[in-house]
Amino acid sequence: MKKTILTGLLLIAAGGIQAQSYIGYLSDNYSGVHGIISNPANIVDSRFKTDVNLAGVSSFFGNDYYGVKLGDVLDTDFDFDENGNKHPKDNNNLFGNADVLGPSFMFNINPTNSIALFTRGRVGYNINKINGETYENISNDFDENEDFMVDEDDFYLTANAWAEVGLSYATVLMDKEQHFLKAGISVKYLQGLGNAYASGKNVNIEYDADGTDLGGGNTTGSITSQGEVHYGNSDNIDGNFDDFEFEVVDGATGFGADLGLIYEWRPDHASYDPSKGQSYKHLNKYKLKVGLSLTDLGSINYKNGTESIYDINATVNEDDFEDQDGIEDILQTLYTETAMGSSTKWALPTALHLNVDWNMGKKFYLNLNGDMSLTSATKKNVSRVANIVSLTPRFESKWFSFYMPVGMVQGSGAQWGAGFRAGPLYIGSGSVLSLLISDNSKAADVYAGLKIPVYQGKPKDKDGDGIVNKEDNCPEEFGPIENQGCPWPDTDGDTVTDNEDQCPEEAGEVANNGCPWTDSDGDDVLDKDDQCPEEAGPVENNGCPWPDTDGDGIPDKDDQCIDKPGTAANKGCPEVTEEVQKSLNEYAKTILFNSGKASIKAESTQALVDIISILKEYPDAKFTVEGHTDSIGSATTNQKLSEARALAVKAFLVEKGIDADRLTAVGYGETKPIATNMYKDGRAQNRRVEINLVK
Repeated sequence: MKKTILTGLLLIAAGGIQAQSYIGYLSDNYSGVHGIISNPANIVDSRFKTDVNLAGVSSFFGNDYYGVKLGDVLDTDFDFDENGNKHPKDNNNLFGNADVLGPSFMFNINPTNSIALFTRGRVGYNINKINGETYENISNDFDENEDFMVDEDDFYLTANAWAEVGLSYATVLMDKEQHFLKAGISVKYLQGLGNAYASGKNVNIEYDADGTDLGGGNTTGSITSQGEVHYGNSDNIDGNFDDFEFEVVDGATGFGADLGLIYEWRPDHASYDPSKGQSYKHLNKYKLKVGLSLTDLGSINYKNGTESIYDINATVNEDDFEDQDGIEDILQTLYTETAMGSSTKWALPTALHLNVDWNMGKKFYLNLNGDMSLTSATKKNVSRVANIVSLTPRFESKWFSFYMPVGMVQGSGAQWGAGFRAGPLYIGSGSVLSLLISDNSKAADVYAGLKIPVYQGKPKDKDGDGIVNKEDNCPEEFGPIENQGCPWPDTDGDTVTDNEDQCPEEAGEVANNGCPWTDSDGDDVLDKDDQCPEEAGPVENNGCPWPDTDGDGIPDKDDQCIDKPGTAANKGCPEVTEEVQKSLNEYAKTILFNSGKASIKAESTQALVDIISILKEYPDAKFTVEGHTDSIGSATTNQKLSEARALAVKAFLVEKGIDADRLTAVGYGETKPIATNMYKDGRAQNRRVEINLVK
């Protein structure tokens, strides 16, 4: 009985993991035609001229019931029932798949459009919501003298094999500065190769070791069950699964589709400007890439498939159960078929994928990928993927890539793998490292394949000027794109090329845009140094004429009285003329003193005021105030009196605002008469004060 039940319940193991393909490899920008698996937009603006896949296979199995260490499994003494770690719970799950990418290729129609043709064979199976205690009871090679109970409630089992022939098309939607957006679609013709599914509602099974009396004191076990079971299959599957072979099933066809968008942020877009005459098809140009895709939309209708519904509310004996050849015989022979019809249409494992790829610098990348199932785990004949998040650091180059994906998978926990691509060979696993180091690995996968990659070549640029040889008019000589790759000429040989030389026929200076410096005002000071290029001036004044503030014809630099007109002879200051000198002395002669004294009489005030007015007109001139007497009296007395009177006049002038430094008081006594002292009139003329200019 054990073998029959084990087959019927498809091992009743459990796994909470999805069927993933080519884990780690699909993050590689050099995965080529494989890129359509995760996002059909991958094939446009790719690093390939064309990529031909010869054959590739990926296989995956995972569950949340049973965990092992890879090293233990390889031991010849390993026993799955005794040496593995079991984690039974009310709702265990198991998922698995095989994915074969057959002859397929992609190529670029032009820089903004690409297509791919692909063939693909796939197998997927899901067991959802199976009670792990059931497997515990059966797998322990139970003692037929012991009773047990199986409480399954609701469960869902699905297995499907199919082939795909698809066409992918991808195009660039936007290429504007740092923003780049592309989109792709795959349409797939689906051919079913086999389908079987079962589901149960409120299923409960109780085994009584001696519940049936066979007579003569002999007994056998009885199996009491309740609930409802739905069982469907394609017409190439019968009750004996051991005889099953994959084959094209008549009338089992369908259509599917994948949709995808990819955005790239290219902050260094200016470096990849095609107007520079360079082609950058061989380079990844993004700093950050974000992809969003929806895969496996569609279904297959097994038109000749059948589905039966069985009422299993019955008690049967163990001998009758053991006599049946398979699950179909068990259901048809021992239980009541309540309905029969066409099988339910099988739905593809539709999923949403988010992919973020960060170029960390040079050839190192970090990829974040998330997959989310969009199909239900509680519908019959539906395949699904479980949610997974993976982080994949990788080194990527044209001929070699290496990656180490780390994933957190729903139900099965963390997985750690490694893989590489070396030219035409790719091989890897998303779980190999965790299998080696973990004592409780619940998932295992592996992939490998061969292809013929034809990469985008780096355009040849012999002179290294950024312009490919075929577009360079001077491929042997460095030159700018503006001159078709040729160096600019320098006709006048002044080291300023003609494209920047404003005087290409006349040698000039670099600082003057290739033109010679001019001297517009002819003052021998070049305009570049001339602060007054339109007005002649001396070198010492930077080419500007000296200013003459007072307009007396004497430049300020030589003018000691820049605010008052003067004469050159007097260094630009006003000059005291003979007429002025005469006027001063005419006024001075009218200054009267009290007899024999130095005190000035009041009636002399006006004359002094007039003198002050004249002195103020010549603020820089210095004068002597000279005192003179007649010869009456002693010479000593006359000398002292003349000095006192000169000092009295000076004091008056200073008091009224004349700078003392401008005046010198001198007494000459009777030594400088201007008339004879023999007569009264002559002596009167000799008693005088003179104010004379100091020259």
